[in-house]
Amino acid sequence: MRFKLLLSFFFLFQLVKAQVNTGPRLTGMGGAAVALQDVWSLQANAAGVAGLKHAALSAAYQGQYTNTDLSTQSAVFVLPYKDNAFGLSFQNYGFSAYSEQRAGLTYARTFGNKLNAALSFNYHQVKIPQYGSTSAFSVDAGLQYWVGEKVLLGAHVGNPGQAKFVDVGTIIPVHIDFGASYHFNENLVMAGEVTKTLNANTDVKAGLEYGVVNWLSLRGGVSVNPFRQYAGFGVNYNKFRIDAAASSHPDLGYSPQVSLSYEF
Repeated sequence: MRFKLLLSFFFLFQLVKAQVNTGPRLTGMGGAAVALQDVWSLQANAAGVAGLKHAALSAAYQGQYTNTDLSTQSAVFVLPYKDNAFGLSFQNYGFSAYSEQRAGLTYARTFGNKLNAALSFNYHQVKIPQYGSTSAFSVDAGLQYWVGEKVLLGAHVGNPGQAKFVDVGTIIPVHIDFGASYHFNENLVMAGEVTKTLNANTDVKAGLEYGVVNWLSLRGGVSVNPFRQYAGFGVNYNKFRIDAAASSHPDLGYSPQVSLSYEF
């Protein structure tokens, strides 16, 4: 009983709710990721990995609002095979007194040259040392569709079955995302997204990425609920890519993050 009460307290009054980390590239574009294609799409809209041509591995570290005790560590891996793609993801968020883990297994597929679809099966666990842990399973689904050669539409639903944590009854956040990206050319991409989370206000996100030269990209974005600003950059070297980003919160401050990726 003490564990249930304590865990409920964390869920209700935790100042900084854990968010699924979408990696510095997508975060740097305001988190408007539902209609983008990247190895970190596993954490946003997994349909985005169906279009990848090469296997890729990436790991990221995010500081939470400059609090050195609170952080998120994430890793993703994608293996394309013909019209299919398989993905693995893992995330750990928290500090010594409280932590959340999320692991995912994804299957994505292309249907012709225009339609991508994906399903992700996720395992969630919350731990409070000396009190215990609780867990849950959830499913995500996503679609992407090319309209011509420049416009990519995206849709994603997270936890439509309203899965709950065992012993607590708290529902894992249910959300629906719709968006689009416009590819002006190979160097400039603009993206927008509308996100609705159950029992929460609607959020609108927008961002862009500009390839200054073939090895350097600059990114920026905003979201409106609450109003947040994002900025980032990426550097490519052979098969390696380093991405960095920072986001601001009007009350809690800045959150920096960095990732290292390798394309096989």
